[in-house]
Amino acid sequence: MKKYLALFLTMVMGVSVLTGCGGSEAEAPAEEKTTFTVGFDAEYPPYGYRTEDGDYAGFDLDLAAEVCARQGWELVKQPIDWNAKDMELNSGAIDCIWNGFTMNGREDSYLFSEPYVDNSIVYVVNADSDIQTEADLAGKYVITQAGSSALAALQDKADVVATFAALDEIADYNTAFMNLEAGTNDAIAVDIGVAQYQLQTKADKFRMLEEPLSTEQYAIGFRMDDTELRDTVQATLNEMVEDGTFMEIASKYADYNLDKMVCLGK
Repeated sequence: MKKYLALFLTMVMGVSVLTGCGGSEAEAPAEEKTTFTVGFDAEYPPYGYRTEDGDYAGFDLDLAAEVCARQGWELVKQPIDWNAKDMELNSGAIDCIWNGFTMNGREDSYLFSEPYVDNSIVYVVNADSDIQTEADLAGKYVITQAGSSALAALQDKADVVATFAALDEIADYNTAFMNLEAGTNDAIAVDIGVAQYQLQTKADKFRMLEEPLSTEQYAIGFRMDDTELRDTVQATLNEMVEDGTFMEIASKYADYNLDKMVCLGK
């Protein structure tokens, strides 16, 4: 009796496995994608940020929305902890990192789109500060975002950083600017687009040093094996460049010089 029972259970398990396999094969193939989940830093204006009404907006999210409209996808705006961006991408929680994401030096870790923005890393100080050049930061307290391209640029200039009183890392640039205004820090190393955004509303409080810390390019980061998705997004962006939609979106952020920084199609 026990032998028959064991045989019966084995048959049931076999049917279950086959049924499960059949269900897996019936899933929609990649070309029938219906959603596109973009991972972004919700405190990184003007590329991605939370509006007063609680929605998420920004240059990169506007571009992603247009790509989705043309592909028939639903855009899922997924704010992420920037320090956890690799985990979010590799786990499949997001389809890409699209939020002022520097490609330089990361080419071996991500499958990138073509660069679409020429960016600079700059120093921002208080308007009444006596700091005029990078050399004046000796003995000063500098702050930047953890895991950012600005931090990477500073790490490449170890001799300069060694002259700082301290290099602080913080989760987001909004808090960094509050620290600067409060006098907790003397300078911020930050992407120029973010700096321009802050200067538009607080030009009387902050100013940018003339010499940039470094220059770089932004691109969209995908998983290394997502070639088909990358190519589809890239082809759609190219169409947007050709019909003028790309620059039309960039012109919405002209106050932050984004229209001058765009490099795709030039």
